[in-house]
Order: sequence, then structure tokens, then C-alpha cells
Amino acid sequence: MKFRLAEILATVFYLGRIPGAPGTWGSMAAVLVWLILPEQMLSVFIFSGLLIFLAVIGIWASQLVESERGTTDPSDIIIDEWVGQWIALLALPQTWVSVVIALVFFRIFDIAKPWPIDNLQKLPGGWGIMVDDIVAGIIALGLGHLVNYLWL
Repeated sequence: MKFRLAEILATVFYLGRIPGAPGTWGSMAAVLVWLILPEQMLSVFIFSGLLIFLAVIGIWASQLVESERGTTDPSDIIIDEWVGQWIALLALPQTWVSVVIALVFFRIFDIAKPWPIDNLQKLPGGWGIMVDDIVAGIIALGLGHLVNYLWL
């Protein structure tokens, strides 16, 4: 029962099982949900609390799934992409330009994993699964805000 719940949460209700590029599908699904969230949910305070809650759940769920399956960072675990993408969107305007910028920056840093992101995925269990995407999201967030400030 506990494993099943962890698997549902870690794969974001099995979205991570979409073939091809599960991380990108997970990021795009996170963007779509973010776009339909009520404005009051997007306040920095409330949204940050939600992100912390999801990160804690993600560490627990991905650790359990990884442990039960005996594999390292299974590709269908996408709660890390979800959290990282939402971090990249934090306090950005809900415009398509801002969304595309945040999505592109996050996917670049999540896929390329430049230093120090590459080292963070070596952390044990759920921490390694989640923290590299959290940092990729933070970097994408900073760049997204910079682009919005300078050009939009």
C-alpha cells in the first residue's frame, strides 16, 4: 500500500510512464497545471509552501520507489521535474513568453546538468533524485526573471 502510494506520487499519477521523454512530459504537464492554478495559489508565500511540501513528498516517494525497484533514479519518476519546473515559474507573470522561457531554461539545465547540478544527483536516494532538479529550477528561475526584467 505504501509503495503504491509512493509510486503514484513519484510518477505524478503515472504521467512519468508516457514513452519518449518522461521528464519533458512531466515539465510540460507541470506548466499546464501552473497555468490553470487560481491566482491566489500563485502568491509567493502560498506557492513556496506548496513547493516545499511537494519536495518533501518527492524525496520520500522517489526514495521508496527507487529502493523497492532496486534501480537508481528510474526514468518514470517525474515529481522532481514537476517541482523543478514549478520553481522555475515562481513569481513569473502568467504569460506564454514567460512560461516558454522558464520551460526551456529548466529543461536545458535539467538535461545538460552542468556543475554543480551533476554532483547533486549523486546524493543518496530521494535526495539525489530531487535536489538536482531543485537546483536546476532555481537557476532557471533566476535566468527567467533576468530575461523578464531586461527584455519583457
